[in-house]
Amino acid sequence: MAKKAACIGDNCIDYYRNLDRQYPTGNAVDTAVNMHKLGVPTAIISTTGSDDNGKWMIDSLKKEGLDISHLKVAEGQTAITYMDLDGLDRVHGEYEEGVLENIVFDEEDVRFACEHDIVHTALWGNAEKVLPAIHDSGTLVSFDYCDRLDHPLIEETIGCVDYGFFSYHGEKDDPFIREFLQDKVARGMKVATATFGEKGSLSWDGERFWDGGIYPCEKLVNTVGAGDSFIAGFLVGVLAGDSIDKCLDRGAKISSEVIGVFEPWVVEE
Repeated sequence: MAKKAACIGDNCIDYYRNLDRQYPTGNAVDTAVNMHKLGVPTAIISTTGSDDNGKWMIDSLKKEGLDISHLKVAEGQTAITYMDLDGLDRVHGEYEEGVLENIVFDEEDVRFACEHDIVHTALWGNAEKVLPAIHDSGTLVSFDYCDRLDHPLIEETIGCVDYGFFSYHGEKDDPFIREFLQDKVARGMKVATATFGEKGSLSWDGERFWDGGIYPCEKLVNTVGAGDSFIAGFLVGVLAGDSIDKCLDRGAKISSEVIGVFEPWVVEE
């Protein structure tokens, strides 16, 4: 039977006011779509709004082929992030949480999540309370902590996360980040990974460090989605039984493709 994944957490619309341009997104959404594009059947577990943006979200994810059987609709506004571009880097502005403010993952959501081989979530996914039950079922759990290396959710979730991802603005040979990754594996993670943007990535698996490179992007358009697509590639490698260096390579490859388009995944015409 083919391996399958679920992403549980947020969905929102990114709106660039200075460009009058927008797209459906969210950590869980972007990772899910990119995993599905890489050949892994993937479901999204979230709640979107009853407004036009919510309908757009549903239509977009349905078009991408995701399992949206557990994408609920709540009365109210779909979450929206107001964005700008500083050169080619995205700048996050005001965030309106909308229906995500009251999002709840119920027993049926947890049961459904546990039917998958791996479940991914992220810092703003509001799914931390259900991760222990998912992890205890034997399903692998992945978590994107972004660049918040001191966020309290790290301590809260570390016992039920197998693959932890962190964005770091320093160097690969920085003793701090190496010790940081080692500590997270020593306390329960199978693999802890740091991404360094154009400098590549680094993983620790409890025995050795794995140094990940990059694929040059022919024409950088927007860095949005780089981290989520990298994680998608890495997790597809995990499900395929790849070695960590191959997981890092797969993540780097898909990430380089995503930053060459404006949206957080490559849209098939």
